[in-house]
Amino acid sequence: MAALGALVKKAWSVRRFVVLLCAPLALLPVLLSLPPKEGRCLYVILLMALYWCTEALPLAVTALLPIVLFPFLGILPSNKVCPQYFLDTNFLFLSGLIMASAIEEWNLHRRIALRVLMLVGVQPARLILGMMLTTSFLSMWLSNTASTAMMLPIANAILKSLFGEKDTSKDMNRENEENQASLQQNKLYTVPTEMQFLASTEDKDLTEEKEVASDVLSDLKKEEEYKTNIWKGFLISIPYAASIGGTATLTGTAPNLILLGQLKSYFPECDVVNFGSWFMFAFPLMLIFLLLGWLWISILYGGINLRGWRTKKSNIRVDAEARAREVIKEDYQKLGPTKFAEQAIFFFFCMFAIMLFSRDPKFIPGWASLFAPGFISDAVTGITIVIILFFFPSQKPSFRWWFDLKAPNTETQPLLTWRKAQETVPWNIILLLGGGFAMAKGCEESGLSVWIGGRLHPLEGVPPPVAVILITIVIALFTEFASNTATIIIFLPVLAELAIRLKVNPLYLMIPGTIGCSYAFMLPVSTPPNSIAFSSGHLMVKDMARTGLLMNLMGVLLLSLAMNTWAKSIFQLGTFPAWANIHAENATSLLPAVENVTLSALNKI
Repeated sequence: MAALGALVKKAWSVRRFVVLLCAPLALLPVLLSLPPKEGRCLYVILLMALYWCTEALPLAVTALLPIVLFPFLGILPSNKVCPQYFLDTNFLFLSGLIMASAIEEWNLHRRIALRVLMLVGVQPARLILGMMLTTSFLSMWLSNTASTAMMLPIANAILKSLFGEKDTSKDMNRENEENQASLQQNKLYTVPTEMQFLASTEDKDLTEEKEVASDVLSDLKKEEEYKTNIWKGFLISIPYAASIGGTATLTGTAPNLILLGQLKSYFPECDVVNFGSWFMFAFPLMLIFLLLGWLWISILYGGINLRGWRTKKSNIRVDAEARAREVIKEDYQKLGPTKFAEQAIFFFFCMFAIMLFSRDPKFIPGWASLFAPGFISDAVTGITIVIILFFFPSQKPSFRWWFDLKAPNTETQPLLTWRKAQETVPWNIILLLGGGFAMAKGCEESGLSVWIGGRLHPLEGVPPPVAVILITIVIALFTEFASNTATIIIFLPVLAELAIRLKVNPLYLMIPGTIGCSYAFMLPVSTPPNSIAFSSGHLMVKDMARTGLLMNLMGVLLLSLAMNTWAKSIFQLGTFPAWANIHAENATSLLPAVENVTLSALNKI
């Protein structure tokens, strides 16, 4: 096995090397078949897309390619490319990451998770619901990967208290079956050791023992199957809830912020998407999807038994649920009483959410209206709160210290140190966001987005509601095999131009594409949360495929429902907005020049 593993690693390294060398050469015809500037920009985008999909380079390193290639190829000067890596959208995301780091530092997320599980109860269906609610809530503020990594150990501890060690129980079952086979070869029949005390109380003949043995074996097989299904249901619900929960807030996942950044690049006058308006749209969608997903997982894996919901629970299950309740209670007690630092973090976390939501909620004037228009953004709000974390004390301050001259002058630890932020904040995501914004700027400045729009004539007859469903399906399938961040960076420019061609609000197509990137449920490689759950060893690919297929279908239909109902009033989707009309007029004025360049290039050939 070690030799096979070494061979696989060597083959993968050779594949990466081949992709790195051959991809630039294979894409050279793109430079010759398009107008010069558009062709060079498309060459860079396709190269980055290929590197992102194959991971020939780390994702963040690939995101740095525009800094090198755009100036060298004459697409954009460096003074226009580099600022894209530090837009205010990046700082909004950074504020969310720093807040998540402080929450993890003081174990506030674990206290919240255990408290929710204590409230929902320990029956399997209720526990799955508690796990999904907690994971989705944490994923609204933490990264999807961190939420999954934090919840899986809690789930494993509860499962072990319910059913014991899963692998051990399998070995014991296998041993019992082997013992049964050997005894039956000698024409002897016995019962499992768990039931021997029943046989010792009464004297029964051999026929009765045989009947009891077969009944007990059947019950044990059913119990083992039930236990395996519940175990799978627990593990699969956590990454799914993390992916769904991340869509509810702008800072919950990277594609949401990429949408915001590209909107500011393509449509600078668009101001309808902010933290508050996004939350009003996405939070109800998240709740509905979470509830339907819970019902589907609970029914599929036996948490909810539609046939035997009135049957009485066995004593074994009652005892197991009591043990699980004790495990949750014991873990919660280990956290000790609520510390001052946890209370402070919770207060600033609530302030963080409330101030972002109330800055400009659209349906009423927000607190930002007290300042000069356009000066206060979500990034200003987020960074203001997280800066306080670096100097606010983690221990309750004593006012006596100021008046006691003999008190020691000890330095107080803040809620979050910069060293801790450096270690825990995933800085590579900031570069990945910047690469997406640089790519969008290159598409706009080079005229590539206009060129793409000119090739979308066949789609102009597609009804917008049908376009929403098709877009969501295509992107949800694409993101099963590629990073959701890379996927949305590639697709958003196309969706913006398609919306202008269809004469619909660009948000009507760009929002479903953005959220559809998070609906990757079918494969372990689709998202890091899926990979983490799959690595536990208790899930198979077919389990994720059959569960995720209906989850994807539900997500597509619910997203289409949301876009055609409450999203229309929140984002004014019923009209073609003025900010999109200005972009369309600019694109139309550029289109004849692009066509002339194309014709002249073809004539030369």
